[in-house]
Amino acid sequence: MNIILLSGGSGKRLWPLSNDIRSKQFIKFFRDENGKYQSMLQKIYSQIRTVDKNAEITITASKMQVSSIHNQIGNDVNICVEPSRKDTFPAIALAASYLAYVKKVSLDESIIVCPVDPYVDEEYFVSLKEIAGIANSGEQNLTLMGVEPTYPSEKYGYIIPANKEHVSPVSMFKEKPDKEAAEKYIADGALWNSGVFAFKLKYILQKSHEILDFKDYNDLYIKYNQVESISFDYAVVEKEEKIAVMRFGGEWKDLGTWNTLTEAMHENSIGNVVMNQKCNNVHVINELDVPILCMGLKDVVVSASPDGILVSDKGQSSYIKPYVDKFEGPVMYAEKSWGMYCVIDVSSESMTIKIVLKAGSRMNYHSHERRDEIWNIISGCGKVIVDGMKKVVKAGDVVTMEAGCRHTIIAETELKIIEVQLGKDISVADKKKYKLEE
Repeated sequence: MNIILLSGGSGKRLWPLSNDIRSKQFIKFFRDENGKYQSMLQKIYSQIRTVDKNAEITITASKMQVSSIHNQIGNDVNICVEPSRKDTFPAIALAASYLAYVKKVSLDESIIVCPVDPYVDEEYFVSLKEIAGIANSGEQNLTLMGVEPTYPSEKYGYIIPANKEHVSPVSMFKEKPDKEAAEKYIADGALWNSGVFAFKLKYILQKSHEILDFKDYNDLYIKYNQVESISFDYAVVEKEEKIAVMRFGGEWKDLGTWNTLTEAMHENSIGNVVMNQKCNNVHVINELDVPILCMGLKDVVVSASPDGILVSDKGQSSYIKPYVDKFEGPVMYAEKSWGMYCVIDVSSESMTIKIVLKAGSRMNYHSHERRDEIWNIISGCGKVIVDGMKKVVKAGDVVTMEAGCRHTIIAETELKIIEVQLGKDISVADKKKYKLEE
């Protein structure tokens, strides 16, 4: 299989665990076979590899998500970086150009596009193989996967098949309806639109050139910030005449809100949580180093992270986004390719951060023009380089970097550091990277 995983969204509906850097697909909610927590990205990636160990996987992602992907999947993964967040059509067009012009994939290759964050079982990935085969036959330009509805949802778009066959031509599409309209659609045999498409690469490449003015991948990448934000459904799907839908009746959940996410969780609490016996249908996720105590709650979700605390009725949790959009401030937690960081304290002229570097990893060699930094090594050992000077560091050591000096740190073992930033204008944009010559 040749799969494009769409991973560009910010996922603010799962605040405070999700933010502009850590989208919902990177949050570790589920346990793997060894009992270790894994994210939606890790889960779906391993599921694909289980069904097809030789699958070619390309992940589309924003620039801010690349480090998180490397942190969770490793460096040996194809990532098509979106210069800015656009809708699904530009993202798919860029990925198709990347496959055709950079990876030199045959234009007759069948390509599957699917979201990175559905909660599914192995049957889903067997169906992906099937939909790729349908696309490979060439009878249709575009084949969709339609999920057999289990209730009249107002959150999904609907596909109306022309007949009740396993693979059917598409009669029409319906936008997200109210409950009454959804019940009527389902009575007429409608399927949920899962966001899964299959096509031959040459088809989508041709469509991309028709709609967007570009020559090749590099040209599209340069022009990407100026292209129109438009969904793949609107730009291509709803205008295609040679289009079919394949039914899928297996487990499928879109974990886009706290309400749907908690339905898929295998446990009621993660982290330091205590609930008394009067609690009913309560889910708590706690990433802080303090306990959360819940008593007598019903149908509630509680989530705590360095970015904030959410206490919500499960039904109301779906309406979180307009409130979160009003919050301002730095991202308090993020995973990077080298490890993670968590902001501990912020004031007008300082910021204190806990940093964990994985063994064998290193930061970029960089400088800051408007702030000084102090590294307090609290555990592990490694090597710092400041303006070309190398020094071995261990627990208890303190390293000071004045504004303008170039610096990095290399972890021999896992390194834990308390970083203090001092300056009147502390900003993530104040960073200049350099090539490190060793």
